[in-house]
Amino acid sequence: MSISDALFPAGTLVVFQGDSITHGGRGPTEDPNHILGHSYPFLIAAEAAARHPQRGWRFVNRGISGDTVPKLAARWERDALDHQPDVLSILVGVNDVAEVMEGRSGDATGQDFRSGYDQLLKRTRAELPEVRLVLGEPFYLPTSPKPALRELWATRVATYAAVVRELADAHDATLVPCQRALDAAAGRAPASHWIWDGIHPTYAGQRVLADAWIEAVSTSPVS
Repeated sequence: MSISDALFPAGTLVVFQGDSITHGGRGPTEDPNHILGHSYPFLIAAEAAARHPQRGWRFVNRGISGDTVPKLAARWERDALDHQPDVLSILVGVNDVAEVMEGRSGDATGQDFRSGYDQLLKRTRAELPEVRLVLGEPFYLPTSPKPALRELWATRVATYAAVVRELADAHDATLVPCQRALDAAAGRAPASHWIWDGIHPTYAGQRVLADAWIEAVSTSPVS
């Protein structure tokens, strides 16, 4: 799905938040060649700005590699709320699962994840009541380096993804069904074509995420 000029009002500011999947190697300066990184925010912004420059849409990427919900919360004021976004897109969860998988957290059911994320969204709604929230579900494909753990990884990521779907409904947010999009892609080419280590997309996988985001935001009614 291509981006329509009616996707957002003119001058809309979109802020992307998340972990390394969003971060995409973005640069630390305002250099326009590197400021958005090479992840799905870059692909979305590139298409939007090229097709509809007259709309004056602005895109900011504040994803940071390794972030979990608690780490997002710790920097939320400066890296999300202070920007006063019209649209705030969040993709988080896989590092929270990694904390469980690597024994640093016992939150296998995702209850702490749910509570922390819920508080973050409540805080956002309280300070930015008009913001449009877009939540991407965490995802996994079976290409991680320890085959014996792949089934467990998939199960735990699915648990956390279910939490995100519930939170999207509870907070009137647009849901981006990342797992469904990547599962469909894996029917067209091997999983390794889309994700190289279970969680980090290749350039092809980032395009799948960008397309899923555009479709979700284009077809979801604005509250």
